[in-house]
Amino acid sequence: MEKAERLRRLAYSYYSRRDIQAALAEQAQSKEVVPFYFDTFGKRPDTIEYPQDVANLAAKGATSFHCSEELWNEPLELSTELRPEQLNRMRIGWDLILDIDCKFLEYSKVAAWLLCEALYFHGVRNFGVKFSGGSGFHIGLKFRAFPSEVNNVKTKDFFPEGPRLIAAYLKDMISADLGKRILELSSLRDIANATGKPVEVLMSQGRFNPFSILEIDTILIAPRHLYRMAYSLHERTGLASIVIKPEQIKAFHPGWAKPERVFAKPFMPEPEHEEAKELLVQAIDWKARKEAAREKEEIKEKKKIVSKIKIEKLNEEMFPPCLKLILQGMKQDGRKRAVFVLINFFRALGLSLEEIDAKLREWNKLNYRPLKENYIATQLNWFKKQDPKLPPNCGLNAYYLDLGVCQPDFICKKIKNPVNYVLRKTSIAQMQNSEKGKKDYEFKKRRRRKTARADKSKVF
Repeated sequence: MEKAERLRRLAYSYYSRRDIQAALAEQAQSKEVVPFYFDTFGKRPDTIEYPQDVANLAAKGATSFHCSEELWNEPLELSTELRPEQLNRMRIGWDLILDIDCKFLEYSKVAAWLLCEALYFHGVRNFGVKFSGGSGFHIGLKFRAFPSEVNNVKTKDFFPEGPRLIAAYLKDMISADLGKRILELSSLRDIANATGKPVEVLMSQGRFNPFSILEIDTILIAPRHLYRMAYSLHERTGLASIVIKPEQIKAFHPGWAKPERVFAKPFMPEPEHEEAKELLVQAIDWKARKEAAREKEEIKEKKKIVSKIKIEKLNEEMFPPCLKLILQGMKQDGRKRAVFVLINFFRALGLSLEEIDAKLREWNKLNYRPLKENYIATQLNWFKKQDPKLPPNCGLNAYYLDLGVCQPDFICKKIKNPVNYVLRKTSIAQMQNSEKGKKDYEFKKRRRRKTARADKSKVF
């Protein structure tokens, strides 16, 4: 309580300054602004219309001020009950805020400078940099830097997807250089000791992952998300969130942010027309390339799995619960999707098209309303020209749930695809039938019984 009172007195004196009031009021235009009272936020929605509002809230105990990334027509009409389309109608834009979060200021400085370089690379010059007041930085770019539309979507409605995408793109862009420069400051062992994390946790694909100790917010960018305003105080440190020039990042010292040393100036300068268009377009292209590469890798992996499948005697007892239920006939709509599943499933298991045709015709008779025979023939002719591939993965867009056939057993929890179920169950059966497998199976069975008896004795 003593710390809270001390900070409130400091805040009241600090926010009484006309230059600080003016700086906060200027940032608050068209934004939702919420005061923080040392350990709790004030009511939402709220805003600041005049500089004097800052002093009035400080007199009530406000210690810091937080504003939205989004720009609104009427901020005071915001509500948690509003649907996305209603928010889109009220939103007039959004500012890009890159939030660097790290416990270690020196590492945050490296990340902040690399992000500035990345923005310069994309032709963006008019952005702002501010110290968070803790151990991180915020980099801000006004909405007017972006085009009004992108891919036939109004950019103002491209939220939170737009800023999330840009943040993820820039994060990927600086990742390798960030890791290298942090390791120039500290050894991996020193980082592990300072963070309390094992070296293995700090690594990814055989190299240091800088985002195991530092984050550039992408997930927290969300509708009505708030960030600490420039020249607002920080409750933990008592320092101000001051604006600095990009070239001052490397030399920055927290002492600059002591309230009595603060000189207020604008956070985000006015950008040139569509200054950040190239940045947004490049981020969208990057996402498309990543998704295409991931899809290509998934197809390659599925083909690899299919090519390895060798089952001499196919036994329907080895099928997963979902396929067994489908083969009993569809009791409701979903017959065409079931055909897609069955053809891919049987082809992946090595059945010929003739065998699949016979099975489908027999299955079709069990459906609540059989499909026309020429539909099945057309599907088989199309698949005949394609390479075999796996059926949809379990959990993919709730595919099997929508068909009403997802009733997982203990094996389902360990696999991603119905074909994997057959392979795993076949492997278990082969192991149990071999001499060594029988011994291993009996040994594990006895061990489970022994463990169960021991647990029971503990209870009683």
